[in-house]
Amino acid sequence: MTKNLEHQFSMLVREIRKEYVGNGPKEIVTRFCGPWVICEMKGNLTNVEKFMILSEEGRRMVHDARTKLVKNIYNDPAVVAKLEDIIHAKILRIFSDISIEEDIAMTVYVLDRSIS
Repeated sequence: MTKNLEHQFSMLVREIRKEYVGNGPKEIVTRFCGPWVICEMKGNLTNVEKFMILSEEGRRMVHDARTKLVKNIYNDPAVVAKLEDIIHAKILRIFSDISIEEDIAMTVYVLDRSIS
């Protein structure tokens, strides 16, 4: 049951990212750890972003844009409601960051109850 739920959550995260960012991660691994949902996403950057990160200024711009964009996505109550409906829990906090050099993003959702 948990593996299937992790897969469903990953697919929803990919769908949301694709809708808001224009492309979704190529690979997502989701794990439930007590009251946390942890998503590791690889292959996030677009071809334009890959070109931009060749310079220091470009790396900073892409990192800032990506982190701010993701935070804005989760300001939408409809997006949060979709995620909460899948896991039957309230999301209390969301932490997100991306390593531009490795093209790996991590998002941690803190819930009001344990899923695992």
